[in-house]
Amino acid sequence: MAKILYQLPKGTRDILPEEQPYWQYVEEAIRRVVQLYGYEKLDLPIFEETALFQRGVGEGTDIVEKEMYTFLDKGGTSITLRPEFTAGVMRSYLQHGLSNLPKPVKVWSFGPVFRYERPQAGRFRQHTQFNVEALGEQDPALDLEVMSVAWHLFEELGFKNLSFQINSIGCQKCRPKYLDKLVNYYERYKSDICDDCKKRLKKNPLRVLDCKNPGCQPVIEGAPPIVDSLCSECRTHFETLKGYLEDLNRPYSLNHRLVRGLDYYTKTVFEVWAQGIGAQNAVCGGGRYDGLAEVLGGPPTPGVGFASGLERIVLLLKQQGIILPHGNKPKVYFASRGKEAKRQIVRLLSDSRKNGIEGVMSFGERSFKAQLREADRRSVEYTLILGEEEIAQKGVLVKTMKGGTQEFILWDDLLSFLKTKGLGR
Repeated sequence: MAKILYQLPKGTRDILPEEQPYWQYVEEAIRRVVQLYGYEKLDLPIFEETALFQRGVGEGTDIVEKEMYTFLDKGGTSITLRPEFTAGVMRSYLQHGLSNLPKPVKVWSFGPVFRYERPQAGRFRQHTQFNVEALGEQDPALDLEVMSVAWHLFEELGFKNLSFQINSIGCQKCRPKYLDKLVNYYERYKSDICDDCKKRLKKNPLRVLDCKNPGCQPVIEGAPPIVDSLCSECRTHFETLKGYLEDLNRPYSLNHRLVRGLDYYTKTVFEVWAQGIGAQNAVCGGGRYDGLAEVLGGPPTPGVGFASGLERIVLLLKQQGIILPHGNKPKVYFASRGKEAKRQIVRLLSDSRKNGIEGVMSFGERSFKAQLREADRRSVEYTLILGEEEIAQKGVLVKTMKGGTQEFILWDDLLSFLKTKGLGR
């Protein structure tokens, strides 16, 4: 047996044909939901100048320091494969004058993102992300709408036991005082925390609350909650959002450890959790980023959005045992006996496809028995059989695969017959 020369790069995967029904199911649900809420599609390049992410995401973040795929192009420009969408969305908003459109500007994006991190269940170094962004308004009702897009999507997909995890991380007015309080608290436990948290205390103190190191958990549990340090504007914004959630009977939990991993977040941060097997699973995360446009050199532009990984969504579909609608598999299979029969099948199959009937035929020199086995493996609804006898009578023998009944149908009547069975258009 020949040795396979090449394997997938670590942290990537092939989405095989058997997996595609899950992806198609999710993509179709996304398109229905974003249209319902009035969001328009925005496609972005897969790579951007590295400085966009350094400034937008933040130089003290794990993404910028550890996870970006960065290289020099042939012109000597530092380029990075996008690790997330939001910085690129804001760049596009500023560059193309989208601020002239009615506010809020509501867009969604879909495609691959790249992060060099440890692969794990539902997380890959190249993964597919769905993003929703609403730009130009600071209204907490817009926070609710963005959160509702996510909620509606996961309800539409059939997820059970949905709930929100929410927090407010303040703004540039109130956060500095909280960070001083947080750093002073952590000074007492420097010998107990991991090396990463020691570095974060200097570069990005808020990120210590998101540490997953087991030894840091008791320290995090005792840390002062940021909501106790919010300014009046941030507190009013957060209380209004919670009121909206209560009005809609959306279950939520206040999670003081939820800070998200990117520097551009302000005020609201949230995740949607859905019950998985044995543990809660965050299926999306996002929040408000009112200072991002200014960091990128633009005018003050509030924004709010979320991102969700398709791999994580598909994994949860399987964990929750959600039954998908039937995929677009071929409905009919043409089996032939002899070369003349095969010529006629080519014509009949062409006519069938023109009328929207999904069909396939046998290729090569397979025996008739082998063709019937293939039809069975493909799980088609009907097998259409042509041999010398059928050609002489200008018809086909139609075998219903469930039950095995057979009937003879003239060529001229075949399309009408198949349409009476619910096939085609």
